[in-house]
Order: sequence, then structure tokens, then C-alpha cells
Amino acid sequence: MRTVRFGLVGSGFMGREFASAAARWMHLPEMTIRPEIVALCTRNPAAPKIDWFREHIPTLRQVTGDYRELLDNPDVEAVYIAVPHHLHEAFYLETFEAGKHLMGEKPFGIDRKANDAILAGIERHPGCFVRCASQYIFFPAIQRMGRMLEQGAFGTILEVNTGFLHSSDLNPEKPINWKRMLEYNGAYGCMGDLGPHACVIPLRAGWVPLSVRAVLSNIMRERPDEHGVRVPCETWDNATLLCDMKDPRSDDVFPFTVRTQRIAPGQKNNWYVEIMGTRASARFTLNDANTLEVLEYEPGGEQAWRRLDMGHEVAYPSITSALFQFGLSDAILQMWGAFLYEFERDGVPHSFARCVTPTESAAWHKLFTAALESHATGATVAVS
Repeated sequence: MRTVRFGLVGSGFMGREFASAAARWMHLPEMTIRPEIVALCTRNPAAPKIDWFREHIPTLRQVTGDYRELLDNPDVEAVYIAVPHHLHEAFYLETFEAGKHLMGEKPFGIDRKANDAILAGIERHPGCFVRCASQYIFFPAIQRMGRMLEQGAFGTILEVNTGFLHSSDLNPEKPINWKRMLEYNGAYGCMGDLGPHACVIPLRAGWVPLSVRAVLSNIMRERPDEHGVRVPCETWDNATLLCDMKDPRSDDVFPFTVRTQRIAPGQKNNWYVEIMGTRASARFTLNDANTLEVLEYEPGGEQAWRRLDMGHEVAYPSITSALFQFGLSDAILQMWGAFLYEFERDGVPHSFARCVTPTESAAWHKLFTAALESHATGATVAVS
């Protein structure tokens, strides 16, 4: 089995999840390629939490506070970078310059200018394999929905609604962090952090946003800092985008609504997708993560929603039986399986089994940039 040696830049939640996925690689018995984490870059290599990586990753041979030292390491072939948005441009471009392959975090640049620079860097280094992390597309219900899209099962699309809802910021006493600071998170606010997940399915379907009317809300304008002093909280907490969306295959235009909220009472981590068509409709929510609801309509027939138990029906076969439930860590393992499968074979089993591409990141940057203008002007703005 071929081994790809990875450097990990960032020691937060997604970095730990990647380490766990690499340790569980035996769950993917048909893979002929595997990841091995050999290097870690973190702001404070002496922090107690780094002991977790040292203890659980026996292949880890380098721990550094300087990402350039990691990029200079000849043992590192590929890099996973999970850092705040303002660092994406510099870190990703230097990764390409070092000749390393990259799995980067969304939104793939703090703004459209940064994203343009990253995509230009990819063009200058065509030998670098580059993808963006977004695990939710690998939930079995979404894989089934993707196959329905590929087969044209929905008929004429009537409308599409997607979103990502949290209640993580409902508490006004929650201390401020980098995602609530303009200099680190950027002007997109909640759109930049949650919006890419909400855009993945429509963009993968090939649909194109034509225009957007956006309403953005900065609800908690102050939060306590680490010392309890209240400081400005300037990023958008909630965003609702209403778009004209075009299907290039038919030239049909339909409404597409995207909601990204960090202040959504009653929600914890709810990503949802709803597609309505003339022949079939389907809807999914993480609040019922192992179920897909489908309505298939025959002319003159009854309209009735069916609830399908999806189980462990995955893009990349697992040792887990299809009868058993699927979860977040399984989705992350599938995402990394997709990255390495495509890296090795230059292709994937079907289009919805692919990680997010840099081109797809460019599409959401166009949408979010237009949404900022729409909110500022109160007008519907063309996405271009």
C-alpha cells in the first residue's frame, strides 16, 4: 500500500479529526493508499494539548512553531492546513512553492482577492494536487441525493434551500474568538465559515448563481475578551441569501435560498439541503442524519414523502455494515478517503464522491462578495 506522508498545520478540532481518521484507515479496506502524519506545526509546540498528538501519532517526527520549517521538511509530501482565514493566502501559496500537495480549509482565502491569488498559485504549480475540506457531502443521504441529481431524477428544479444553523453564539457572555474578528475572519462573517458547506451541493450539481439579495445581521455587537472586558464584535452573526439560480443544461432559473446562522435558537450543528422538482423532491437535515426524505411523483398519483433509513451506504467501502448508523467522524474519514483516492487514481467513482475543488471555492467567493454589496445597498446584485 502506498503511503503519503502528511504535515499538519493547525492543532484544533479538524486537525485532531484528521489524526483520528488516519488512525482508523483500516476501516477503508479497498484503499490502496493511506496517509501517515509525520509533522505538526502549531503556534505553541510546548502547549499541553500537543501531548495528545505526540501520544496518539507514533509516526510524528517533527513538531514546530514555524510552518516554513514543516514545508522545508523533505519527508512531507502533502499538507493539511487548518488555520484562521487571514492566513490562507500566504500559507497555501507557500505550500505550492514548496511543491507540496494541499488539503486546505474553507473558505479558501479570507476574501475574493485572496482566493484569486490562491487559484493563480495553483495554475502556476499544476503538479500540486489541491482540494478543500468539506465533510458533509459524504453523508450517505447526500450521496443518494447526488445520484438522483446525476440521473436527472428531480425533473425541472422548482427551488433549492440549503443552510447551516448553529446556536453557538446565542449566549452573549461567550468570550470573543477569531471568528468574531474582522481581521482574522474577514468581512463575510458567518458566510465565510458556514456558507461553503451550504453551497457545496448546488455548486456540485452544476447550478450557477445569477443574482443575490442578502440580509446580514450583526446581533451581538460586543463580547467579553479573555479578561472579561467587553470589546467590539464586528462580524455578521446571521445571513440569509435569496438567489436566482440557473441550470445551464436547461436554462431554467429557480430560487435558491442559503441561510447561515450562528445565532439560531434550538440548533446545535444543523446542515440541511432541500431540493424540490417536478418529478421528485428530497430533503436532508443533520438533525436526522441517517434519514433521507424523498417524494417521487407520478402524473395523477399521490404525493407522499417516504423516509429512507440510509445506514452506512458510503462512497468508499467501509468495514462497517450498511445496516449501522453513520456519523461525523465517518464523514471525515470518507472525505480523506476521497482525497487520497483521487490523488492516486486521478478520478473518483462519481461526481459527488469528490472533495470540494478550488473552482467551487471561487464560485462561493463570487456569491459572498455580491451578498456583501447587496446588503450594503439594499439591492439585488448580479453574481459575477
